[in-house]
Amino acid sequence: MTLLPASAFSGDVVADARRLLGCVVRTLGDEPVAVRMDEVEAYAAEGDPASHAFSGRTPRNAAMFGPPGTVYVYRSYGIHWCMNIVVGDEGMAGAVLLRGGEVVEGLETAIERRGRSDHLADGPGKLCQALGVTGEMNGSKVNLGVIELVDRDHEPADVVATPRIGISKAVDRPWRFVVRG
Repeated sequence: MTLLPASAFSGDVVADARRLLGCVVRTLGDEPVAVRMDEVEAYAAEGDPASHAFSGRTPRNAAMFGPPGTVYVYRSYGIHWCMNIVVGDEGMAGAVLLRGGEVVEGLETAIERRGRSDHLADGPGKLCQALGVTGEMNGSKVNLGVIELVDRDHEPADVVATPRIGISKAVDRPWRFVVRG
């Protein structure tokens, strides 16, 4: 198991989103859960009206402006937690939304958190619920406390690029990446 250092991010949100596919996100603590990422979306601050950072820094999105490896957690529609990993240079606010994956560690804990045994992490809210992600993790740094980012052991063979989903602006950009199969 090799941790993916924040220095591995190039600042190119599209390339970095693809780079996160196959990596494992692990929440630490008494009941660790790990998920291998198979769906992500890229968000750039500059020129991307779908990004939370498009209109500038606010108290809500301040973590997006942190250094690479910063965790940006927010509530979607006031209901579900969603988690991003900052990949842009500090102050640039480029980030990758972690949309979904496969539980590879802590299955029983993920089932307990989700209250079901299927569809454990196939959506950003479900992913965060399975991992136990909360707003308290906002602003934390990967590999320095509550969340680890484990490098992939191989590059996924079949990656599909599609338009991002669940947004109303810049909907035509093919910045959602999914491992097929």
